[in-house]
Amino acid sequence: MYRSANAAASTVLGPFGEKLGAHRRIVDMALHPRPLIAVNGLLIEGENPYLKLGNRYCDAILKAGGIPIAIPPVGGPLDLERLLERVDGVLLTGGDDFDTARLGLGPTHPTATITPAAKQDFDFLLARAVVSMQLPVLGICYGMQLLGVAEGCGFYQHIPEDRPGAQNHSGGVVHSVRCEGGSRFSKLVREPELQVVSRHHQALASVTGPWSVAARDEQGLIEAIERAGHPYAFGVQWHPELSPEGSPHDRLFQGLIGAAAMRATRKLAGVS
Repeated sequence: MYRSANAAASTVLGPFGEKLGAHRRIVDMALHPRPLIAVNGLLIEGENPYLKLGNRYCDAILKAGGIPIAIPPVGGPLDLERLLERVDGVLLTGGDDFDTARLGLGPTHPTATITPAAKQDFDFLLARAVVSMQLPVLGICYGMQLLGVAEGCGFYQHIPEDRPGAQNHSGGVVHSVRCEGGSRFSKLVREPELQVVSRHHQALASVTGPWSVAARDEQGLIEAIERAGHPYAFGVQWHPELSPEGSPHDRLFQGLIGAAAMRATRKLAGVS
């Protein structure tokens, strides 16, 4: 039912599903490396801390035509810059909850499963660097919140308290979201409405600056965002990697790989 990496995609489309012309076509993927996609994960603390990353994220990247590379939350800004110079795109995965006290956003909610400080600090460096370097990026759940909060978007710490009467969004519940008409996101998924799998109790309350709302649920909660002036920067509050293979959610990963492949091709050609 779900995506499998057993048969990786043999072709790559442009980020919005367009067929690339001969002058911009992606080079033969059998002869040249597929685009490299850096993927963050969870930091499991203890005597010997380690990275934990769900295979379904990586399967989705492989199926769309990319190669996933897991990145641990270690190193400083210069190390991160050197890493990002070697990849073609980034997937920001789902995770635990923000330590809002550490971010200066008020006391951390008692229901929060707090992200370790080392990971949270690294993730904010990562999100800001990705945007600054114009790297194609897709943020999922925590990853979408990360992109937004990193640039000043408003934040709900606990939906049941911050939006009384809101529908349940946790535990893998399935609900509908509606795309904003005229958004790049609606062009990407090519559907006015999607059925999504949700696993969160936190969310963006508002968007600011270059970010805009790309989809909402039936009660108006922000479910997807997109960034102006960026080749491919989207965030979704749900988990597209958990939807059945062949659904419109595949286009989120295909778009990421398409944008990353175009970047890789320009890099090979020496075009900035």
